Amino acid sequence: MHVIAVDAMGGDNAPQAIVEGVNKAIADFSDIKIQLYGDEAQIKKYLTAAERVSIIHTDEKINSDDEPAKAIRRKKKASMVLGAQAVKDKQAAAVISAGNTGALLAAGLFVVGRIKGVDRPGLMSTLPTHNGKGYDMLDLGANAENSASHLHQYAILGSFYAKEVRGIANPRVGLLNNGTENTKGDSLHKEAYELLSADTTINFIGNIEARDLMNGVADVVVSDGFTGNAVLKAIEGTALGILSQLKSAIKTGGFKAKLGAFLLKDSLYGLRGSLDYSSAGGAVLFGLKAPVVKCHGSSDASAVYHTIKQVRTMLDTQVVNQLVEAFSKEK
Repeated sequence: MHVIAVDAMGGDNAPQAIVEGVNKAIADFSDIKIQLYGDEAQIKKYLTAAERVSIIHTDEKINSDDEPAKAIRRKKKASMVLGAQAVKDKQAAAVISAGNTGALLAAGLFVVGRIKGVDRPGLMSTLPTHNGKGYDMLDLGANAENSASHLHQYAILGSFYAKEVRGIANPRVGLLNNGTENTKGDSLHKEAYELLSADTTINFIGNIEARDLMNGVADVVVSDGFTGNAVLKAIEGTALGILSQLKSAIKTGGFKAKLGAFLLKDSLYGLRGSLDYSSAGGAVLFGLKAPVVKCHGSSDASAVYHTIKQVRTMLDTQVVNQLVEAFSKEK
């Protein structure tokens, strides 16, 4: 039985969306238990799952505008911190939150702890492609600056996840750069290219460009945290912009536009689905001693459900334990 700690008070739609996602996950997965951390009275308004769910009451929570490191130190009874502490104390196997990203990163590093041999855990998410298979990308913003050796480690971490969690036998690893030629990029990317090329344990396919990401050019995309975060937000903003413009065009386009939309309804839903990465789960702070997973701040119940499903798969495959073993062998 997998025990998963969930911060019920984090995110824009907490606690309703969080608890409703938990209700669905409990109904679908008989091998999980959920610990909900937060205001018991508010949680009970939405909780319908009677079994395998426990509530750990706390009035304290970390707000979106709190300074991450200070919040972790000063708010010891915050729902997010208590969830991370439960993982450290082996009372839970993983923690999920839709709250303050920086605070969750700090809780992961300072409370849960990183795997020995991993220099900088990276924030990783599975992003959409046109063929529906997706790709894993890291770092998406856990670190503002990285070294070439960090990027090399991200390739190893991402390959582990793609193999064990997503079932890709020999994942293709690409280095995000400003051109595909091996001479492209600044000193960081040139050095990273050399390290990745020399590692025969990963399937490195070379440099890739941002415009090819949704074409499925790679299964794992490696980037420094600053660039990765900027690309993620650009993809998200572009997707939302396209859908918004399409919706507006249909509404203002008269009868023919509405008729065309009706005839293309299934295709339009497919387009929306292909641009939505919430069904792949949350962003994993990968390289820690246990799964620490961040839901989007605006997550609805469906996104929370899929994140719990993702964590369940991570625990089933013991991907973190395999990482611990692999990095201990390197030392």
